[in-house]
Amino acid sequence: MAISFDPPHFSLFPNTTALGTLNERSREIFRHLVESYLATGEPVGSRQLAKLLQIPLSPASVRNVMQDLESLGLIYAPHTSAGRLPTEIGLRFFVDALLEVGDIGEAERAHIEAQINVAAGDRTLEDLLGDAMMMLSGLTRGAGLVLTTKENARLKHIEFVRLEPERALAVLVAEEGSVENRIVQIPAGLPPSALTEASNYLNERIRGRTLQEVGVEIEASRKAVEAELGELTARLIDAGLASWAECSGQEPQLIVRGHANLLEDLTALEELERIRLLFADLETKKDVIDLLSRAEGGEGVRIFIGSENKLFSLSGSSTIAAPFHDGQQHIVGVIGVIGPTRLNYARIVPMVDYTSKLIMRMLQSR
Repeated sequence: MAISFDPPHFSLFPNTTALGTLNERSREIFRHLVESYLATGEPVGSRQLAKLLQIPLSPASVRNVMQDLESLGLIYAPHTSAGRLPTEIGLRFFVDALLEVGDIGEAERAHIEAQINVAAGDRTLEDLLGDAMMMLSGLTRGAGLVLTTKENARLKHIEFVRLEPERALAVLVAEEGSVENRIVQIPAGLPPSALTEASNYLNERIRGRTLQEVGVEIEASRKAVEAELGELTARLIDAGLASWAECSGQEPQLIVRGHANLLEDLTALEELERIRLLFADLETKKDVIDLLSRAEGGEGVRIFIGSENKLFSLSGSSTIAAPFHDGQQHIVGVIGVIGPTRLNYARIVPMVDYTSKLIMRMLQSR
């Protein structure tokens, strides 16, 4: 499984050299502290860590190591008690250097596959992805996210239908089943046969390609289009492509499912405030879309942790996301899970990865 992370990594750390030279004992203590925090959400003390370690160490020795980890910015004391929690920098170090990602169990694998297959059928891509996110949200107890963009849709058919002497209905059908209709202005004096010629010309070139790809080709061969079809028909094609480009230029579509899961297991007013900020960001969508768009830039699963991401105000939240491809291996969207930084990374990473692969398989079979 390919896993990439949100760069930069170690440049965020206050002492890169020291982190690289942490001995095995320090790493083991830190790993147990983080894993205990991820499981319980509670501060971890030296006595508790001493019991968890396989190597015999006294609580005093563990405290000395914890002081070193605190000086590196990896852990901190939330209160005056002896317990410590990982910082966001510490969580990043854990994810980058110590996280052991396993595989999902056969039961969960079968459940995910069954849900994707049931959702597929003859439904639109939007409905399928919404159901997939609801399923993923239920399994991970976070909120499921999916980002898709209309400009990435692979086209199947284009049709022009005259409505009035200088207006026509432009119809675009995508391979995944969605249909877009736009009213376009057509040149005065355009003969009825030109609508059919324009439709045929585009249909010979668009199947399996995006609107952007078709537009680039038409623009590059503008003179050839005019020579073959005439200036008025070429202007009709330009008007149709421009109308769809305006549609596809809208804000990418963000689907969110499972908000209620984020309200579970809240133990402090600070956590409630974090969830309030998270809901506000999910409502405005723009910054979350910007974040997920960054996951389109690489293969495999990406992990974004807390306020190290300056794109939005999700301090105390993490996102695990993976892109998915169509049959031509073009990225057409991103799926993910968002929740507190106390996400079970080792469990959720393979779930997101497997779900993205199933969605890709479904798209490629359509």
